[in-house]
Amino acid sequence: LFPYTTLFRSGPFTLREAADRFALDTEAVETALRHLAHEGRVLEGGFRPGGLHREWCDAEILRQIRRKSLAKLRREVEPVEQHTLARFLTHWQGLLTPRRGPSLDALLDGIECLQGAPLVASLVESAILPARIADYAPAGLDTLIAAGEVAWAGVEPLGERDGRIALFLADKLPLLAQRRPLVEPLTEREEKLLAVLEATGASFFDSLHQAAGAGYPGETIDALWSLVWRGLVTNDSLHALRAYTARPDTARTPRRLQTGSVFRSRRTTPPTAQGRWSLLPLRNITPRPAGSRPAVGAPGLDSHTRDTTNVPSPTSTEASHALALQLLNRYGVLLRENVAAENIPGGFSAVYDVLKALEESGRIRRGYFVAGLGATQFALPAAVDLLRQLRNDPPQEKPEFVQLAATDPANPYGSVLRWPDLPVAEEDSESAPRLLTRAAYAEVILRNGQLVAWLRRGNPNLLVFLPAEEPERSQTAASLAHFLCARGQQRMRASTHQGMLITTINGQLVAAHPMAHFLMDAGFQAGPLGMHLRRILLPVGQTSHQPHTGEVQ
Repeated sequence: LFPYTTLFRSGPFTLREAADRFALDTEAVETALRHLAHEGRVLEGGFRPGGLHREWCDAEILRQIRRKSLAKLRREVEPVEQHTLARFLTHWQGLLTPRRGPSLDALLDGIECLQGAPLVASLVESAILPARIADYAPAGLDTLIAAGEVAWAGVEPLGERDGRIALFLADKLPLLAQRRPLVEPLTEREEKLLAVLEATGASFFDSLHQAAGAGYPGETIDALWSLVWRGLVTNDSLHALRAYTARPDTARTPRRLQTGSVFRSRRTTPPTAQGRWSLLPLRNITPRPAGSRPAVGAPGLDSHTRDTTNVPSPTSTEASHALALQLLNRYGVLLRENVAAENIPGGFSAVYDVLKALEESGRIRRGYFVAGLGATQFALPAAVDLLRQLRNDPPQEKPEFVQLAATDPANPYGSVLRWPDLPVAEEDSESAPRLLTRAAYAEVILRNGQLVAWLRRGNPNLLVFLPAEEPERSQTAASLAHFLCARGQQRMRASTHQGMLITTINGQLVAAHPMAHFLMDAGFQAGPLGMHLRRILLPVGQTSHQPHTGEVQ
């Protein structure tokens, strides 16, 4: 073993290299190496790129090489500005060029990226999925749910007629769904509903209502939705959820939400209770410690899960590993603030050990990728390459504009990135908001990743954030005005609205704001209430396929 101290600490080597160096028989060298490997002093494997033979390396030397390699990778990428992260997310999640085509693969890809993220239910089909899938049709999601490819779960209620939900690929739901403690005890009717669903499996509302004691149907409906928002019960379609989040003053279902033949029901089941209700498979699945034996057929699961799947519950390590990979796939560059924004139990510590192990194995990188944020940043190699490509802004004449819901996971403002200072003076109108939030009613407009506008959905008051210096200020204002015009025309063609109105900008009357002449140049017209944009009809036979995101000429 004497040669080991003189050569083997220089790095990886092959059996032939060691035998030739010391003029020894290969069998004798291999015997000695096997003895050292058994003691843990050397390791066998493929360590050098392009190697054709098995190699050996001193264990401590290999650890030093790995540490130096990781340190080099961390220093390899110069941190980008924060707005580049916002631009990166629009590329990474496919908002800049929404996918087209009749196939449902694009929709599955979008759901695979979003699965587990808390999404505002009323925005899933009106803003979040259409931002990623061009010509999105609700019937596609219905098909995937009916086929057992996709499932959904409630996260928390929002007001009286909305809430946050999470979409999942069905086979990933037990791994990614987050269990939440019951803050309030279950009511007697809720307990009865759970008992019935556990005993009989998926059931329609009528049978559930009778088994729960009958009486006023509204009480059973309220109990069902309480169980939904507790994350205990789901439905085999989205019809009930759509009816739950619909505006009470809506006289009839909008055309874009009709997913099949329209009929007049002969039954008395309310729209918010349609479909079959069932327990979520994760209800009594508690992550078990790594190395413990799985409990097959655990009580508390619905009959289909217990009798037909026979799938063991995931270990805590498996669940953490799946969660870490999902967060990396969703954000590309994962920061502590991303985990906090999704309100994941345990916070960043729930996935840190997995992320550290993935970095040590070379599957992801750790570094200081985005300036001004925390030092704990992990990224996929493909995400690092894309960050490099987006370091420089696009040409001034072709800016990248994206309008998306403020709560969209692709919007980092208000969660990872701070909101810019409000451009509202004290003497401005009280109609201007005094606090920017990621509310369900809010939308943001990004230009090359920089926040240039914040607006309330259906509200004529607009907040704009323009650069302080010229000519960037005028260029941004002009391109924003043209984007608002193009986006407004596209939305009007997709709905029954005949116009768009802007009353105030940053709390000032729109006519008194410097943006006024840019809006008029773009196609808005001055009126007694503000700036109007009228719907322009396309020639017969021509349809608009202009995406709502992309370049503004």
